[in-house]
Amino acid sequence: MHNNHQSDRLSWGDTVFLNLEREGMPLNVAAVCVFEGQVSFDDCVQFVASKLPLIPRYLKRVVPEPFGLGLPSWEYDREFDLRNHVREVTLKNGTDAELKAVAAKLFGEVMDRRHPLWDMTFVRGLKGNHTGLIMRLHHCLADGIAGVGLMNVIFDASAEAPRLPRKKLRVRAPAVSRDPLSSLASGFLDSYSDFVKRVLSGYADLLSIVERTAVTNGNGTANGMANGKSVTEELAQLLPEMTATTERLRFNVVYRGPQKFAWTELPLDQIKAIKEACGASVNDVLLTLVTSTIRRYTELHGDAVKDRLLRLMVPVNLRGNDNAQNLGNRISIIPVTVPLDIRNPLKLLAEVHRRTEFLKKSHAAELVSLAGGLIGIFPSAMQAFVGPAMSKLPITPFNMVCTNVPGPQYPLYLIGHKLLRWYPYVPVGGEMAVNCAILSYDGKVFFGFSGDVHAAPDLGRMEKFVKVSFAELRSALRTPRKNAARAKKTAAKKSATEKPARAAAKVGVPVDGAAGSSKETVSVPTQNAEEPVRADAVA
Repeated sequence: MHNNHQSDRLSWGDTVFLNLEREGMPLNVAAVCVFEGQVSFDDCVQFVASKLPLIPRYLKRVVPEPFGLGLPSWEYDREFDLRNHVREVTLKNGTDAELKAVAAKLFGEVMDRRHPLWDMTFVRGLKGNHTGLIMRLHHCLADGIAGVGLMNVIFDASAEAPRLPRKKLRVRAPAVSRDPLSSLASGFLDSYSDFVKRVLSGYADLLSIVERTAVTNGNGTANGMANGKSVTEELAQLLPEMTATTERLRFNVVYRGPQKFAWTELPLDQIKAIKEACGASVNDVLLTLVTSTIRRYTELHGDAVKDRLLRLMVPVNLRGNDNAQNLGNRISIIPVTVPLDIRNPLKLLAEVHRRTEFLKKSHAAELVSLAGGLIGIFPSAMQAFVGPAMSKLPITPFNMVCTNVPGPQYPLYLIGHKLLRWYPYVPVGGEMAVNCAILSYDGKVFFGFSGDVHAAPDLGRMEKFVKVSFAELRSALRTPRKNAARAKKTAAKKSATEKPARAAAKVGVPVDGAAGSSKETVSVPTQNAEEPVRADAVA
């Protein structure tokens, strides 16, 4: 789903996210942040107001075209009031469990489309003298990559608190006249132009994919798969599981709401160490941990995992070298299908790596993006009608979403207060009633599990299972090293035992079990002897 440029009109990909939303099932990307110290709410309002000129899209609302004949447009909200977007709440007990509950409640609420589709909720009363922040963006406004880019705009890399304006800032959106007839004509022409560009772009992308695939296969295994097989050979082996229908897991039920939210974190350096030791990627390691977590959760409820597959929808960034702060959606997806019954964590990691490498070599993300572009052929009005209805159908194309967004590996600050924890959120909907978002920041990897309370009432179990799966993977990685060290030590002892035996043999001294057993002639180097001496003579 790709925005070709930033304009005042939504792209077809942005519009899809807008039209799939229904009451009770919002499609927002979000995050829960925890800062050190007590952040002043009034200072934050002033600070956010000073940053809004850098992100004018935050002042605009979505305006549909008459009769849905064109793509919706971004227009300044004449009634914009910053206090409608920046709020605060106070916790009673100040626990993480309470913060999760507040976040889950917000994540389940649809934002008012009469105003810009974002908000920030500051949370007071957290234990440890901390301040919480729950930030939401509608998926039509930004994907996960763009969301992180926007956080870099709002937050600072310096621990020094910036100077705030002395006078209270009032954010006013420019007044823009809108002629309905001109808007209708413009929307229709823009939509037609976008359709033509999409067809031509899709044709060019298809030719490019075919050419690169031919080159990959033509180069043989040297530039092909890591296991020495070509893309075609890998396709023949993986095709049965790729074409198999997605088998529902216990949480693959139609989303009803309300939601729950769970989180945990792991050290990034240890994940990178596993990646280096196994010749995989960080994403491979994370997908392995998620797969192990889901297997444990499935077995916890007494469900068998033998011969079952887990199909993950993994979003892929298509921005290339584009600025991550550019808004809109520039993502595709790859379907990663992994056997759920592999218990050996190193073997599971190898199988995950094998599949992700194949999907990269086969240009799966580009093909999915190309196929997804066909959705944009349908008029926006039809999408708006069909989208919410489809989300209620018992259809399971994937078991869950697992998205991994790289964040800055240095600390960020909000008015001089350090960002300590940053838990990402990905929306749930349809029959994907449990999803997982992962974000790396400042040396840690943060996991956020979102879920329907009816589909996964014990969603918090995921937190422990991630930790257990991580410990299991690290232990499995250390075991071969321990075995190798033990074998090396045993070999050293054996060598030390054999050296005296060899030395004794050179002077004809019988060793254990060898006395009188040999009558053969051996050469014994001595200072005075010039001829061989018989061994029995020495014995």
